[in-house]
Amino acid sequence: MNNNVKLDKKTYPETLLVHGLSHDGRGIATCDQKTVFINGALPGETVRYRIHQKHPTYDEATTLEIVTPASARTVPPCEHFGLCGGCSLQHMQIETQIALKQQTLLDQLKHFGKVTPQTILPPLSSQSVGYRRKARLGVKFVIKKDKLLIGFREKNSNKLADLSRCAVLHPAIGEKFQVLAELVRSLVIYQHIPQIEVAMGDETLALVFRHLEPLAQSDKEKLIAFGNTHNIHIYVQPNSPLPVTQLWPESAPQRLCYHLPDQQLELLFHPLDFTQINLEMNRLMVNQALTLLAITPEENALDLFSGIGNFSLSMARHALHVTGIEGSEEMTQRATDNARHNGMTNATFYAANLAQPPTSAPWMQVKYDKVLLDPPRVGAKEILPYLGQCKPKRIVYVSCNPATLARDAGELVTVYGYQLTAAGVMNMFPHTAHIEAIAVFENKNTDY
Repeated sequence: MNNNVKLDKKTYPETLLVHGLSHDGRGIATCDQKTVFINGALPGETVRYRIHQKHPTYDEATTLEIVTPASARTVPPCEHFGLCGGCSLQHMQIETQIALKQQTLLDQLKHFGKVTPQTILPPLSSQSVGYRRKARLGVKFVIKKDKLLIGFREKNSNKLADLSRCAVLHPAIGEKFQVLAELVRSLVIYQHIPQIEVAMGDETLALVFRHLEPLAQSDKEKLIAFGNTHNIHIYVQPNSPLPVTQLWPESAPQRLCYHLPDQQLELLFHPLDFTQINLEMNRLMVNQALTLLAITPEENALDLFSGIGNFSLSMARHALHVTGIEGSEEMTQRATDNARHNGMTNATFYAANLAQPPTSAPWMQVKYDKVLLDPPRVGAKEILPYLGQCKPKRIVYVSCNPATLARDAGELVTVYGYQLTAAGVMNMFPHTAHIEAIAVFENKNTDY
């Protein structure tokens, strides 16, 4: 955004007062009874703008000048904000971002689920820069620029942005865009590497280079040397069905790890496994889930969508027994391995498609006292009838999509007789419009 832009009379727009903010971080204004979504504008600001796309009922626009700034406006921590599409809220103070997300959660619970929590949980938050440990970086050689780009797409575009760094990625990778681009440009097949997967545990960084053509021996040697110099684990991923292989270090297990110190757990994972991108927030989230579940040593607990055991094994520190259910056979084995790695014998894992619950499965015949749900963005609608039948005393629902959480909350309350006793947000993705939330449901017919 250029505050000093000079426009002629035909293109110089009127000013608008921004009165709201959309779920994706755009300012909302009204012009001639038509809604205008304005990139880069905040509520309370008067802005000059330019419309870049018209629709029958609304327009999309870009901020050209902030005439009157909002008190919540701040200097973005990344110089590429506005160009890069990776973040949309860096111009907003972090406290205001969190308040916006909390209000969005409450609005969606009320709108989609027709429910209101009895208690609003204080938001969980941690550091707002250098937090991201998982990412998929695009790679593209631009002939016109004679330059190899690595990073994320431009805002509202399929083109890769020309980035020198990323402020939200962990510095181990966020500050290495230029040296990484130099490495890829030096390879024989530099035009045939479309993506680099980033994964980081407690300390160790791994990069997975996807390549569409076979790697020359000289390319392998350069990748190994880069990994050795920067202490980065190097993996390569040819076209499917060929497997991902580890180039460096050759003798090391193909695993990273992170610790949950309060639970005295070390979880092992492959760089392509799903793990939370924000390690510090994950630790806070696990602690909060355990507090809200309040599992006692004589209780059986169920973890649905259990992944590598992030919640399950933490729950097992307090329960008589924990059962974890995950759709992926590979992740189920990973969780089982993690239980063994931590010397835990009171956690059992099964693979099952929770979008089509197997009603005859042995684990569905067990009575559970406490249940944790951590579904993907589509929510957990298909498994709710089982919970209505099982009738656990308490359900803690961790969500990455407040709209589907609200839908499922409405079902749990109106159909299955639960009370929504508490809900709140966890700022897992600072500077983005993404909302992570947690909600607690209690069986109205259970005495505590």
